[in-house]
Amino acid sequence: MVVAVVVGAKLWQTMLGFGNDYTGPGKRDIVIQIRAGDSTTAVGETLLKHGVVATVRAFVDAAHGNTAISSIQPGFYRMRTEISAASAVARLTDPHNRVGKLVIPEGRQLDDTTDMKTNVVNPGIFALISRATCVDLDGTQRCVSVADLRAAASRSTPTMLSVPRWAVGPVMELGTDHRRIEGLIAPGTFNIDPSASAETILATLISAGAVEYMKSGLVDTAKSLGLSPYDILVVASLVQQEANTQDFPKVARVIYNRLHEHRTLEFDSTVNYPLDRREVATSDTDRAQRTPWNTYMAQGLPATAICSPGVDALRAAEHPVPGDWLYFVTIDSQGTTLFTRDYQQHLANIELAKHNGVLDSAR
Repeated sequence: MVVAVVVGAKLWQTMLGFGNDYTGPGKRDIVIQIRAGDSTTAVGETLLKHGVVATVRAFVDAAHGNTAISSIQPGFYRMRTEISAASAVARLTDPHNRVGKLVIPEGRQLDDTTDMKTNVVNPGIFALISRATCVDLDGTQRCVSVADLRAAASRSTPTMLSVPRWAVGPVMELGTDHRRIEGLIAPGTFNIDPSASAETILATLISAGAVEYMKSGLVDTAKSLGLSPYDILVVASLVQQEANTQDFPKVARVIYNRLHEHRTLEFDSTVNYPLDRREVATSDTDRAQRTPWNTYMAQGLPATAICSPGVDALRAAEHPVPGDWLYFVTIDSQGTTLFTRDYQQHLANIELAKHNGVLDSAR
């Protein structure tokens, strides 16, 4: 009984401490996670567990009166083992030590894309993830590479990647093409563990995406439209790439009208997608290429989503406005888009777009 009391007292002393603290520069760099809702004491316990501080009490005391400590966001932080509690507070409140923050904009696709007019390269989701995982530990920068992410997307099973049940079939159909997971990672801000494997990171993001898509009513809406949830996701990705936000619901209606009438969609975005570029006017040669995405060459939807659609595009795909339009074209640099059912009127609208320089190819 005495032994138990002594051991318990030592454990309590180690956790809460009575002035115990480390001194010196510390031993090695590590990454720790702060979770949503963590109190100062909970943060101190995490630091103690990873050998950053000597006692929880030392950290709590050092944090007391520091207003910056309350603004620490959930996420991952680069810390150092065996440093003083004051140093730990300073590191946590220094934004330069925040790592693993990932921001995925709406409309981004997995691979980098090139704007054919400006030659500006837009980093894809894989590149954004790789950058977010880069962390300098003891003078050595470590990152999960784009190649590793692409390999995981290609070779890991749908189960390993946490692919939702409604997307497993389409993912399997595309074999080992890494684009099979396109669109399954939703736009948004995420905290990813820089030390995790490429497969784990992708699984975490795909799982989070599935939750967001469920919140949008994707599954229930698909039933009412007589389509699969995956089809709705693909439609939303087309809507995202083809128009400005105010025209999303009309573009969605055009897609459904053309599908209903068994017409090819003939979207230039589906030509550009496997070519990893952005261009309003595609060439005859490009449009003639047979790919799983080219909607000039095949009826129906492309094999996968062509980007990660945002909330507005999803909402438009789920709730398109009424209309009989079959055609649309953007006619000016302000994004004005004209919709019609009449093909001759559409040709006239195209000529107007050409006159305004919208459909000029950069090649």
